[in-house]
Amino acid sequence: MLSGRRIVLGVTGGVAAYKAAYLARRLVEAGATVRCVMTEAAAEFLGGQTLAAITGDHPIEGFWDEADVSPHTDLGQWAEALVIAPATAATIAKLAVGLSDNVLLATALATEAPVVVAPAMHTEMWDNPATRRNIATLQNDGRIIVGPATGALAGGDSGRGRMAEPEEIVAELAAVLQGDLQGVRVLVTAGGTREAIDPVRYIGNHSSGKMGNAVALEALRRGAIVTLITSARPPVEGGIEVIEVESAQEMAEAAWERAPLVDIAIMAAAVADFRPKIVEGEKLRRSDGIPSIELEPTPDILGGVAASPDRPFLVGFAAETGSLDGALHKATTKGVDLLVANDVTKQDSGFATDTNEVTIYTPDGAAAHLPLLSKREVAAILWDRIRESRSQG
Repeated sequence: MLSGRRIVLGVTGGVAAYKAAYLARRLVEAGATVRCVMTEAAAEFLGGQTLAAITGDHPIEGFWDEADVSPHTDLGQWAEALVIAPATAATIAKLAVGLSDNVLLATALATEAPVVVAPAMHTEMWDNPATRRNIATLQNDGRIIVGPATGALAGGDSGRGRMAEPEEIVAELAAVLQGDLQGVRVLVTAGGTREAIDPVRYIGNHSSGKMGNAVALEALRRGAIVTLITSARPPVEGGIEVIEVESAQEMAEAAWERAPLVDIAIMAAAVADFRPKIVEGEKLRRSDGIPSIELEPTPDILGGVAASPDRPFLVGFAAETGSLDGALHKATTKGVDLLVANDVTKQDSGFATDTNEVTIYTPDGAAAHLPLLSKREVAAILWDRIRESRSQG
């Protein structure tokens, strides 16, 4: 997965520093050549000899005791990617403003390679407005943030702030370095549409947009030029063109306008099938009695893209309850190249979850079922399948 790749692993002074040894091992097992750089505080948590034994190279811990005249520029020029794991709140703050008061920070400034940052800290520190601003700055600068996860923290606490697992970081690095979508134009729809009843109320669903966001972010990491049409909260990462919509009609108009201009379209939004035929101009009141609401169909966004003469490679999504027979029918009749289906009544596979259990169908009805995975992992596998399908076509 990372065969022959040159990875610099930066370790900072947090309790999660022990995980850096396991991450180094996984990187080596994936075929990478790994060199490590540690802050002075990191050495209080993890011995440099441990990393040396795993990677075969002693970590750099300072400017003054190294044989190299300029260890940070040497590392920065050598690296194909720099991963900082764990990244403490202090290191993130210094990265955000460009400080270089230790050899790791100087390496981050001296490299043109992708920089992957895996935050690790207590929940209160992660949620602090200063940290959120610093993370946003790093993302706008093109740094790639992995995690943090929710789980056990130092001192017996639990919450968001746990460093992402080494396997997730390795997968992120592989996607960053793979770049198999470099320059490919991608359109993604996400979220659930809202169909107005009156100025206050609407018909909608529980879609959070998380799956669509994961698909868009994975495309961005692989080098694609991404447009996201969404009715939900978009990712905070920079680099994605975001078009915010609310109704199915607005989403349809935006999707139909842009679909002929892209190479791949992923229709992950949960679009309402029906909308009120008449939208009341004023709020309906209980005192007026139970209203009668006549519905009409919304535009078939997926069908419209499929029918376009210049249509892109097309992936549809289907949220089902119980049987996936409806999704199979959709895969074989809607003109898609792939269709992703899930049963939203399954535990941890419904709306607003961070995980998903999906089945990927091809137009001939063949099905590939995936186990319960994070939505990021589902997105990565989906893009792998898209690449395979396009190469065969």
